Amino acid sequence: MTIESLPGSSGYLDDGNRKVTYFGNSYVVGLTVIAGIGGLLFGYDTGVISGALLYIRDEFKQVDQSSFLQETIVSMALCGAMIGAATGGWINDAYGRKKATLSADVVFVLGSIVMAVAPDPYVLILGRFLVGLGVGVASVTAPVYIAEASPSEIRGGLVSTNVLMITGGSFLSYLVNLAFTEVRGTWRWMLGVSGVPAVIQFFLMLFLPESPRWLYLKKDKSKAIAVLSKIYDPDRLEEEIDQLAAAFDEETNRRNTVGYWDVFKSKEMRLAFLAGAGLQAFQQFTGINTVMYYGPTIMQMAGFHSNQLALLLSLFVAAMNAIGTIVGIYLIDHVGRRKLALSSLAGVFLSLVLLAGAFLLQTSSHATGLYGWLAVIGVVLYIAFFAPGMGPVPWTVNSEIYPESYRGICGGMSATVNWISNLIVAQSFLSITGALGTGPTFLILAGITVLAFAFVIVFVPETKGLTFEEVERIWKERAGGSSNSREPLLAPGDQA
Repeated sequence: MTIESLPGSSGYLDDGNRKVTYFGNSYVVGLTVIAGIGGLLFGYDTGVISGALLYIRDEFKQVDQSSFLQETIVSMALCGAMIGAATGGWINDAYGRKKATLSADVVFVLGSIVMAVAPDPYVLILGRFLVGLGVGVASVTAPVYIAEASPSEIRGGLVSTNVLMITGGSFLSYLVNLAFTEVRGTWRWMLGVSGVPAVIQFFLMLFLPESPRWLYLKKDKSKAIAVLSKIYDPDRLEEEIDQLAAAFDEETNRRNTVGYWDVFKSKEMRLAFLAGAGLQAFQQFTGINTVMYYGPTIMQMAGFHSNQLALLLSLFVAAMNAIGTIVGIYLIDHVGRRKLALSSLAGVFLSLVLLAGAFLLQTSSHATGLYGWLAVIGVVLYIAFFAPGMGPVPWTVNSEIYPESYRGICGGMSATVNWISNLIVAQSFLSITGALGTGPTFLILAGITVLAFAFVIVFVPETKGLTFEEVERIWKERAGGSSNSREPLLAPGDQA
């Protein structure tokens, strides 16, 4: 049985009122989970290197003696991801979301094999680059694919499921790291098994349809309607087709092909891209991947010198990340994207100040045990605040704020901003902590968090519950400076 034969009855109508629930349609949930395996690959690769690096340092002495080599092993995947994300947007628009996902899986499997058999750090770095290419394409594709197959009322929760897969992949990576700590060839197994989820996704994706919006706007209307009929009941289906028809008419009035520079020629697109790319940049510059990439290393800095203990504490942090994302799946369609991001950033700021204080006090005191545990508490609180908000919000907002003809290319450009920011943080974290100290480094991140808070207030609108067409009107009104703009800072459900 293919996924297209799963039940399509959604129960969306309740006593004449439209009521859409997360688990109301098994077809949509199945599509979301399978597409979200791309997020699992993303999260696994992010988490696994933090534990594997401890054992890579043990095997290759030149790595142990060079912070630059350590940072390069971590960040070369990010270089690949930057290129993958930049080209992934074009692949999505030209060939579709499904083919983009399949190509990402193939490259990821190849990279995992190269890493597992690497005879020296430099071949390992090549494998990391290939894995990064696959992760970069997947990071663009999965959110857009899920968003385009999601009812607007639960789009945030469904796209956030991809982020849950990212955090679940990170948690899984720490379990795998612990499982292989006593096995010969530790880090090779840790990195090599990352290809297994990619193989699984490749074969499952063969049974998934292409994105209905992509099909419709590429003039394959019959296939698009067939997919939509599995998502919506008949009354809602007619409404969705009407909206797609209107979007199609508008797209045909635009240029047939959209280039990178076209994004900056229109004020409304500049505003949309500023909001999306800014969120992606601040997601990284507020420090999440200093915790995820260097979690065990941070634990050792805090005084926990055993590799296994550092990994165990990091496993707990990864579990908190996954649990927080589950909370975010609920909140993002109830509280809204904007409020969730702001409350998340406020908590992240307080957590970073606590972390900075723990390391500063540890430096000036002999009571390293006490302040070491204070640092652990700071990391846990950081994840507890970050995961429900700034984890899913940037990816969700970027999957819904661009017009169809720009969605792939802008999503790719925005994801590239995320990966560039990620690279800068990963490549510089150990060097900055070595030069300034760990405490001052976390204070710098706290200062950036204040800037992120101000950015969200000024540039990011609320998109909760809005259709793609309604979101597009927000940017037209903002670009036109209309004083009668109906764009809500609170989404419809909040304006009671």
